[in-house]
Amino acid sequence: MAGQDSLPLRRLKQFQPLGRLTDDQLILLAHRAERRRFTPGQRVLERGSRDGLEYFLVEGGVELRSADGRVSRIDADSDKALHPIARLQPRMYDAVATARCEFLVVGQETLNQLLRSAPVQQVEMDSMAEEDAGTGEEHALLMEFYAELRSNQVSLPSVPDVAWKVRRAAEREDTTAEQIAQFITADPAMAAKLVRACNSPLYRGFNDVRNVREAVVRLGTKTTRQLVTVFSMREVFKTRQPALQQQMDTLWRHSREVAALCWVLADTATKLDPEEALLAGLLHDIGAVPVLVQAEHHVSIFADPTKLAQAMAELRGDVGAAILENWAFPAAFVEAARHAEDWHYESREPTPQLVDVVILAQLHAMIGGNQNGELPEFDAVPAYRRLGELELNASRSLQILTQARARVDEVHRLLSIN
Repeated sequence: MAGQDSLPLRRLKQFQPLGRLTDDQLILLAHRAERRRFTPGQRVLERGSRDGLEYFLVEGGVELRSADGRVSRIDADSDKALHPIARLQPRMYDAVATARCEFLVVGQETLNQLLRSAPVQQVEMDSMAEEDAGTGEEHALLMEFYAELRSNQVSLPSVPDVAWKVRRAAEREDTTAEQIAQFITADPAMAAKLVRACNSPLYRGFNDVRNVREAVVRLGTKTTRQLVTVFSMREVFKTRQPALQQQMDTLWRHSREVAALCWVLADTATKLDPEEALLAGLLHDIGAVPVLVQAEHHVSIFADPTKLAQAMAELRGDVGAAILENWAFPAAFVEAARHAEDWHYESREPTPQLVDVVILAQLHAMIGGNQNGELPEFDAVPAYRRLGELELNASRSLQILTQARARVDEVHRLLSIN
């Protein structure tokens, strides 16, 4: 139900991004907002819904329940409650009250309008406040950029057509190799890539295959599906701005490196499907793509590589998870995209998961790229402990990848097929 009383301004300022608003703006916001109360066990938000509202937890607690069974608890006055809960839309979680709780509910459009008109000195982005942050125009554009992403006004990329058709066909038990080959052959570039991949050292048999049907038969339906998706992903990493395309190309190269390391780690250190690990590695940064695409509209800001990198780092996890859920990818891929750079994340599953392999591959890629200044010690990362059957540690892990360098290079060549 809704309440008419309003919160004190000092309480409103504790929430982000409400703390960026002036007192007058907060009074206006409080007038337009609602207070909603829920009893234990009552559903607050429904996964998949779009309501255009932001929910700020004022009292009590809630559980966020994802499609893959993960549960996260948020209590009022905790750090997690400083921001709106389950902000991306369509909602990725069911939110259920765990105690009597109360929310401040604000329309996203109302909040975005207030943020766009907030004075310069109060508009400091999360983790991006700098003494020399720039002009008032840049601040306003930056706020607009974040508001568009947060309020789901940014279009998420679509699964490339051939990948979507092959994935759907492969899920049906009665689909034949001939039928899958027909979908692939309709895209000549994809057909050529798959045949070349099948004849590469990673998949080569006694004789070279000569056509797509032979490639599908040799690879099998599952591997074919994964490789078609892998090859189609290059088209997702595109933008119209040449300067931003350089950033997109850098992102693609990093994704390829992580994907190659994922393939080798999965094949050497786990029972996971190497092709699934390859694809998870290639998709781990997919959430950065909409950030770069949206940056086309704010070139004056994102000419600064530091600001662009910070924006991608903050948003890529949640946005990437939203993309893969929208593409109907399995929960393991969603988990890997959401937590790829969360070094201290530990999966709820008892056995190694794709997210573990992606985290390890990320660490190795960053070390190999001389980006290890702020990385944690290997032994402090739960993903290493979860590969305990191989007694994997820093030196053993590096040894495995050093010995497998030729295979990593071969996977790189596979991903570079034109």
